[in-house]
Amino acid sequence: MAGEKITKRTVDGLQPMERDFVRWDGLLTGFGVRVRASGSRSFVAAYRLGGRNTPWRRVTIAAVGSMTVDSARKEAERIIAGARLGQDRAAQKARKRAEMTVAQVCDLYLAEGCETKKASTLATDRGRIERHIKPLLGKRLIGEVARAEIEKFMRDVANGKTAADVKTRLHGRAIVEGGKGTASRTVGLLGGIFSFAVSRHLRPDNPVRGVKRYPDKKGETFLSPAELARLGEALGAAEASGANYAAVAVIRLLAFTGARKGEVASLRWSEIDLERGYLRLGDSKTGAKVIPLGAPAIEVLAGLPRIDGAQFVFPAATGGAAFQGVDKVWRKVRAAANFPALRLHDLRHSFASVGLARGDALAVIGAILGHADVKTTSRYAHLADDPVRNAANEISKSVHAAFSGKPSAKIVPFAAKRGA
Repeated sequence: MAGEKITKRTVDGLQPMERDFVRWDGLLTGFGVRVRASGSRSFVAAYRLGGRNTPWRRVTIAAVGSMTVDSARKEAERIIAGARLGQDRAAQKARKRAEMTVAQVCDLYLAEGCETKKASTLATDRGRIERHIKPLLGKRLIGEVARAEIEKFMRDVANGKTAADVKTRLHGRAIVEGGKGTASRTVGLLGGIFSFAVSRHLRPDNPVRGVKRYPDKKGETFLSPAELARLGEALGAAEASGANYAAVAVIRLLAFTGARKGEVASLRWSEIDLERGYLRLGDSKTGAKVIPLGAPAIEVLAGLPRIDGAQFVFPAATGGAAFQGVDKVWRKVRAAANFPALRLHDLRHSFASVGLARGDALAVIGAILGHADVKTTSRYAHLADDPVRNAANEISKSVHAAFSGKPSAKIVPFAAKRGA
């Protein structure tokens, strides 16, 4: 624990490394700044409760930015001085955290355990926490939740106990659904939250571990050509009856590109390259991304009005943000097409299935969809032509033709063995 005195300039100059590290102060032994590999920084204090043979204990004072260096140094002095009198701040914090409720740990997880998650993923996590986890488990103490309670939680969510139609904003609404898929994905998030709790020493184990979840069939809806035609007819009827032009255009672009909803709904004019036929997104679920455009998608984009001063292709009526009304129109369109449970994301899967039916390779489909990992695209492998099945089909047809005495069947005799 040696070095120069920690100042604001010192803290501002600390850069993350491959592993977490602590920059210790050169004047006050036990005072330092911890820098995590993720880039987050916090003031810490280290102390011993006895002589040199006792282990060091470390406690977090505050996140950098929420307290000045001088204030953090003074707090470290108090902690270290208290340790000389037998006061164990780390143990005090651990006892206090052991009394935290699941709701409080969820809030702590969102604040400190999601540093590498994208905003869209955080929004999904926050929704599952507020709509499912907090209502059913929020008041339980984090250290008292057992595996049986997690299993009951999963059953309750699957059976629709947390289903609701919630008003959001002036004219908005959030339809919270249950079901086995929602239950499985929420339990997956709960497992991450309890892993975070274990890493913070809030409890010794993860009660989600070993819980058998329902098979998650999310993303297995693929529309056939006939079903796509039915959906297209319903979308055209909605447009003819005066449905919002932006919502109709977004839905068409999702179907014609295989893009994600957020990538199209928040599209900016600066990201469109119609001359070369690409969307060049500055950010997406997998980072910066290029989406190739087919002729139907280019036609949709070329026909859109450009509103003066708007950076978004589909701007909101007020406030300068992106349009948020796609879901309302989509619910009406899917109901008219008799697809009550169809999701906008299913258009992405259907785009992939059409490509595979044409004979396009999985790697090509993955490149169009922007998959960072080939394993993600492999979920569509069962839709591709199976050469073994095709061979079996052709052999079966040949045998059938031979049975029927049809001349179209080619029967190739075995070559006679020499010397026979």
